Amino acid sequence: MSDQEDANGWAPLDPGMGDGRPPPPAPDPAQPPRPPGEPDPGASQQQSTSGWPQPQAQQPYGPGQQPYGQPYPGQEHTGAQPAWNQQAAWGQQYPQQYPQQYPYAPGYPPAYGYGGYPPPVKRPWIVPTPRGVPFHRMARSEAHSWWRPLVGTVAIIVVGLGAGGVLGIIGLIIQMAVSDDDPALLDDPSGTSFFGNDTADIAYALLSLALFLPLVALAAWGIQRRRPGTLSSVVGRLRWRWMLACAGMAVLFCVVSYGLSLAASLSVENEPSGSTTEGSWVGWDDFVLPALVIVALVPFQSAAEEYFFRGWLMQAIGACTLEKARNGFTRALSVVFRTPWPGIVLGAALFTSGHGYTGWGMLDIFVFGAIAGWLTVRTGGLECTIALHVFNNLMAFLLPAALGELSLEQGGIPWQYVLADVASMALYAVGIVLLARRFEVRTVTPDDGPAGDDPGPDAPERPGDVPGTQPAY
Repeated sequence: MSDQEDANGWAPLDPGMGDGRPPPPAPDPAQPPRPPGEPDPGASQQQSTSGWPQPQAQQPYGPGQQPYGQPYPGQEHTGAQPAWNQQAAWGQQYPQQYPQQYPYAPGYPPAYGYGGYPPPVKRPWIVPTPRGVPFHRMARSEAHSWWRPLVGTVAIIVVGLGAGGVLGIIGLIIQMAVSDDDPALLDDPSGTSFFGNDTADIAYALLSLALFLPLVALAAWGIQRRRPGTLSSVVGRLRWRWMLACAGMAVLFCVVSYGLSLAASLSVENEPSGSTTEGSWVGWDDFVLPALVIVALVPFQSAAEEYFFRGWLMQAIGACTLEKARNGFTRALSVVFRTPWPGIVLGAALFTSGHGYTGWGMLDIFVFGAIAGWLTVRTGGLECTIALHVFNNLMAFLLPAALGELSLEQGGIPWQYVLADVASMALYAVGIVLLARRFEVRTVTPDDGPAGDDPGPDAPERPGDVPGTQPAY
């Protein structure tokens, strides 16, 4: 080992010894010496033995390393750079270069695992609502398939009935634990009473129906892959200011309905059971508890029925538009199914089948469901129908409870009462339509319409907000 060894322990090459390659050109004496690290301007014009041009010096391969083609510490600078197709001198190593458009080597970094490329972006579960469509067609999104409305409807009914049965069993167990008397259902399975107490029966009936409210929201999210708020209105939530105005109109409906019912009772000979024209005040002691139960549970029961019949069912039927029909008959049906009337009629029929009225009473319930369905599409949401249903049921339960006639029995209704009820609902529908024009209520989902299109009072006020994408509160 000589004293000319470099820092790596290797002796430098003897300048007089050849390595089989042509010697580098002699420096031009007319040019001043070039400082170390400065690129050689003539290096780009040099050619290798294969005839290809010499590549430019690249940026450093890593922190603290020398640029490509530059001498290492302790090595004499020769002013020449080896060609890509030549091997480096013995004892010298040059870093491997990659094209600049690939920031990483193939397979690096290992955390990616996709050949050096980032992993694919996962699509969100919630699918956006179609833009510019009415309420009954909001469920026909990009994720719509023919089986989703069918599976969702069956799941809601089966799970809802099962949950109601479990709730009834729990109620019977509690009654047998706190009372010495056997439940009425065990004494008379064919009777209409479940617990033998009118207040307990009303509470169980209202609560078992209220259980459908979260089930409908869960089916919309889990099966149809959309936000539960799309069941409320075309803006994706309940419009509380509009709902408050509808509540005021529903109070007027109750006043008119009660007045017309009193007028109709003058021509009715046989009053049905539970009529408010019979009975007397039961006193506050017997009225407070039933009233508290009714006021606490009726809003949830009424809202659950509206969300299922006027929300879920109408949108489920409206999603089956038969747009891909090929033969003439199904194309003709697709024209009808794009309208809201199939959902209105079928929803009203199923709503009627869920009640125990007979005769003229069935007509009364069907008209109620049809008017409620039409108002839902006409106003773009469930606010007016929820308000009507809540106040109608409050009046239907509180008045009999105050007179000692509270009961779950449903049967026939004289046609005079049906006529008075239908007239009241027609007046309510007219009032809601006029009120909706005054409030400029939106009836279709937000869309990029013309510049002069007024979005209505429920449109977002902050720039950048998108109506229909806010979470439901």
